[in-house]
Amino acid sequence: MSELAERLAAVRTGISDAATAAGRSPEELTTIVVTKFHPASLVRELFELGVRDVGENRHQEAQAKAAELAEPELRWHFVGQLQSKKARQVRAYASVIHSIDRTALVDVLRSEETSVDCFVQLNLTDDPGRGGVAPAELEPLVEHVLATPGLRLLGLMAVAPLDEPARPAFARVRELSERVQRLAPEAGALSMGMSHDYADAIAEGATHLRIGTAITGNRPDRG
Repeated sequence: MSELAERLAAVRTGISDAATAAGRSPEELTTIVVTKFHPASLVRELFELGVRDVGENRHQEAQAKAAELAEPELRWHFVGQLQSKKARQVRAYASVIHSIDRTALVDVLRSEETSVDCFVQLNLTDDPGRGGVAPAELEPLVEHVLATPGLRLLGLMAVAPLDEPARPAFARVRELSERVQRLAPEAGALSMGMSHDYADAIAEGATHLRIGTAITGNRPDRG
């Protein structure tokens, strides 16, 4: 078994254990392997190990990998901050966009021809430079997404702040999700939880986990 296969198996076991501890089924969870800075060959190896959901947060890198692999069963998740000028290009290859955080971005992603799944990203910090919409502005953005053709809202995405315990942060996301579901009952998915905090995310209802280094190993030196 390769080191990649061993890490993937260990994380899958950890996810299963965390789900069981939370009284949930592992089948409720989608694990997105974030392959940022890793070559397309690693994505291919992951695919051969049964991975079907991969995440990227840089458009140029994601676009190149998606074009090189061109595997219809592979679902590309864009999980990074998205510039409006790159949004339509991302839409061309991404199955899911996790970082909807402003009305201008929603407007650029509008389409009468095709639909893309998306999450509205929350900012759980006081730093406006971090991606995400402030909780106070959540409902207007959700309403705008719901009114825009070509977008199918799955739910909320968030990154736990570095300076506080993860589980209370994820609990806030779960509570805010209840507000979203008053507007869109079907939009109850939660994209939260990374390599270091996915167990806490699962305990608070995460449905989509974005896991990088715990599976892929350390990112290559980019010089």
